[in-house]
Amino acid sequence: MDDKIRVTLVNYTRRPLETVTWAALISYWEGWETGTFERMGEKDVEMHLPRVLGYGHESILEHAVLTFAVEGCSRVCSHQLVRHRLASYTQQSHRYIKLNPNDVEETFMIPESVKEKPELYEKWKEFMESAIELYEETYKAGVHQEDARFILPQAVRTKIVVTMNLRELKHFLGLRACERAQWEIREVAWKMLEEIAKNEELRPVIKWAKLGPRCIQLGYCPEGELMPPGCWKRTREKWRALVGSKPEV
Repeated sequence: MDDKIRVTLVNYTRRPLETVTWAALISYWEGWETGTFERMGEKDVEMHLPRVLGYGHESILEHAVLTFAVEGCSRVCSHQLVRHRLASYTQQSHRYIKLNPNDVEETFMIPESVKEKPELYEKWKEFMESAIELYEETYKAGVHQEDARFILPQAVRTKIVVTMNLRELKHFLGLRACERAQWEIREVAWKMLEEIAKNEELRPVIKWAKLGPRCIQLGYCPEGELMPPGCWKRTREKWRALVGSKPEV
């Protein structure tokens, strides 16, 4: 885990689960009307939403939108993140923002697998220090930052604002919270899930919609022989600890 990667849920649809439930009721409740939204309560949500999601009717999740701030991840990670196209992104611009040249670890992501090899780790740091030095030399020579940034490796840390609806977030988590996902995007995915779990309004939907890796969503691991040994058990335990219960999955 990299403690410099920070994920924060900064905003979401007002009364998200009431919104989703109210949208679902238009399908089969004759008494539905616009004004019923303001009368929706926790009991209405608990009565209808788990049942509707249990039927697999997930289009209703698109009516609730969540916005996260992701800070400190690498460009390697953000390139994977933006491949999820049913979402909105705004990323820190290295065309305008100069990097901090004083701390390699603050500026670049160095994987633990590299840090475990001291000689290799030193070479990585030397390379990244050289990249920063040439980057500074380039823009100090009068070259615009938009061209100076070409020298920066993908390991450079970035910040990005991510907005997804709950249905797309479920798809994202299904792929990226899996143990077979690349470690950095997996860390971002679980931190998003943890942010939802900390929120009283949103926490129930983790269980009802089975937000998590695909083994949680499907009840089995679709990776087959590619599944890492023991990951099914580890993932279930981690997910159950997050939702604070022991649902059947």
